[in-house]
Amino acid sequence: MTEIITSLFMLLGSFLMLLAGLGIIRMPDLLTRMHATSKAGALGAGLMACGFAVYFQEASVVVRALAVVVFVIMTAPVAAHVLARAGYFVGIKLWEGTVKDVIKERYDLKTHQLGSSSRKREED
Repeated sequence: MTEIITSLFMLLGSFLMLLAGLGIIRMPDLLTRMHATSKAGALGAGLMACGFAVYFQEASVVVRALAVVVFVIMTAPVAAHVLARAGYFVGIKLWEGTVKDVIKERYDLKTHQLGSSSRKREED
């Protein structure tokens, strides 16, 4: 039974990581690529770590696997956000199908300050 559960975790995790890789190839711009890789990649790595924990069933391995899961799930979206934001400010072009560019409305090119929506409402 342990092998079946481990296999399911590993197969599901590797499938999600494959989807993350395909997202890098198929998505049209940096922001959508970062979204695909951070979501699917983090969940895939977490599921694979859970598979290791189920297979080995030792306290030290389980604790390490849980630490990996927490670390990846907390850091991957933040890292993707920082990279995508840096790419935007450097001038990476958005996909032509982008409906709304919220940052453009709040970013001052002269001072390089990004205002919040609450500050924008107070000025109006």
